[in-house]
Amino acid sequence: MKRLSGWDAVLLYSETPNVHMHTIKAAVIELDSDRHDFDIDAFREVIRGRLNKLEPFCYQLVEIPFKLHHPMWRENCELDLEYHIRPWRLPAPGGRRELDEAIGRIASTPLDRTHPLWEMYFIEGLANHRIAVVGKIHHALADGVASANLMARGMDLQPGPDGGPYVCDPAPTTRQLMGSAFADHLRHVGRIPATIRYTAQGLGRVRRSSRKLSPELSRPFEPPPTFMNHKITPERRFATATLALADVKETGKRLGATINDMVLAMSAGALRTLLLRYDGQAEPLLASVPMSFDFSPERISGNRFTGVLVGLPTDSDDPLERVRCSHENAIAAKESNQLMGPELVSRWAAYMPPAPTQAFFRWASGRDGHNGLLNLNISNVPGPRERGRVGGALVTEIYSVGPLTAGSGLNITVWSYVDQLNISVLSDGATLKDPHEVTEAMVADFIEIRRAAGLSEELTVVEAAMAPA
Repeated sequence: MKRLSGWDAVLLYSETPNVHMHTIKAAVIELDSDRHDFDIDAFREVIRGRLNKLEPFCYQLVEIPFKLHHPMWRENCELDLEYHIRPWRLPAPGGRRELDEAIGRIASTPLDRTHPLWEMYFIEGLANHRIAVVGKIHHALADGVASANLMARGMDLQPGPDGGPYVCDPAPTTRQLMGSAFADHLRHVGRIPATIRYTAQGLGRVRRSSRKLSPELSRPFEPPPTFMNHKITPERRFATATLALADVKETGKRLGATINDMVLAMSAGALRTLLLRYDGQAEPLLASVPMSFDFSPERISGNRFTGVLVGLPTDSDDPLERVRCSHENAIAAKESNQLMGPELVSRWAAYMPPAPTQAFFRWASGRDGHNGLLNLNISNVPGPRERGRVGGALVTEIYSVGPLTAGSGLNITVWSYVDQLNISVLSDGATLKDPHEVTEAMVADFIEIRRAAGLSEELTVVEAAMAPA
């Protein structure tokens, strides 16, 4: 048994009937001629043989009586792979649109907390003798870095513990849960002086900083209400696009921008297009961008990140200006995060009481209109740098997207995989009829940036199983 960290627990408490807190990971897998008979039963056996490497898949959530403390993980529980790994078949022609629609439907339902908090869908019917595996994993279980490491283990790109017989742990008794909660509360009390000291050190750095009067040390500005900011619906819609990583690196190098800057700039350009289309005006937006403070390749569970608010220059009609502003805003946000202390929020999250915290999130998710904190979430996660295999079959593409948050009906998540920069967009049922509007606008904006930078507008074609949207 082990306790959820405060930050893990908050991600659990923030889930409501219309705000689902799972992340989506989708892998497209190429079946060689000698692997065309690879079916869901064979895939279940592959996963069964790797459970010793995929420990979080065996975690069972255990609530504490009377919600006296954060829940715990029972680390080795009974696992029914018939339940967790489910079949799905796409309609013809089995291209990008059909797979994206299926992923949207998969993302539209929350995970059942009476089971370990993950599901996989073995999707057949893709064109070109390919299949897809779509994983739905609760954010309380793993953040982007941990998920990337977990996926690398699953594809045999990263070593894990040797296999052996899988042994289930006994379920804890009420007495054990209450005793552990009481003892852990005492440990938390003992950590309060260190947490206060950490906070005071951050405030001291802010006071001494030459930028201490800058509003970016708290929030860049008040985010405006937009077409994407409202009480979100339970329905989810999903879209993807693929760019060549080499093209993005070349463009960033020409403009003195990082890959993360390029993702922010492309997002800003695409959102400007949609703001003008749906709102008739384009004010600057505020995005929450997760920044990890633990990049350990051995970490395969838990959340070690903080959400940093970054201004998006959606008011600018100049693509190069959007790149420049995105670069400067990202630097300012990172500096602010370091000044305050990257672990500040996660440390104080340990002291958030379960029942009141859950009640707050239920209230927030039920409100009509804008949440007043941010417009959307944008993530950029570096994925595996070499191609992986599952059951001997080659993984050709990986897509990932995080959850929607209360009052924000859009999430843009980018994962790089080998030579690809894979864009995923998640929206609710009320924000957009077709989230491919976002992915198409991001690709169009990237071409516009390259044109303005004096680079070729012809994009490199990277291997992609799915037909163009």
